[in-house]
Amino acid sequence: MITPIIILVLLTSPLGLAFLISKVIGSKLNLRKYSLWGLGVAFVFFSIGHVVKAEGMVNMLPPWVPYRLFIIYVTGALELVVGIALFIPKFQNFAAKSAIVIFVVFFPANIYAALNATGLGGHSWGAIYLLIRTPLQLILIAWAYFLCIKKPDAASSNGIERSSRLVSG
Repeated sequence: MITPIIILVLLTSPLGLAFLISKVIGSKLNLRKYSLWGLGVAFVFFSIGHVVKAEGMVNMLPPWVPYRLFIIYVTGALELVVGIALFIPKFQNFAAKSAIVIFVVFFPANIYAALNATGLGGHSWGAIYLLIRTPLQLILIAWAYFLCIKKPDAASSNGIERSSRLVSG
């Protein structure tokens, strides 16, 4: 049941560290850049899970789904590609939008796993796990949209640089 905590730590660590460094050296914080990096780290973590815990993830899919192990590996590769793309400025916007699509499309597997008490981690808790997983899914979607995709309000920047471009002095 520690996985949601690990996900949140991975998601927020690049931004948290960048915030602390920006305060110490007195520079602007590039909110979008480090939010994208956090999402990228989280996606790389997700993809590793698809390889390391593939057999457990197979159980997150209903038995009638064909090629379940293959699907787990392909979706893990997809998450790795999205994770890497979140670090490359040219692909970041598309990757962040893809992340939201993945969160929405993959969520039914989490629901199935929780309702059938199968799969990994908290899914074995049964339906109660959805009380944790659903808010986490909403946090991930909100993070991707509000911090990685949505264009900032010019009046609300207050020492925070939102673009992925470096701040020139």
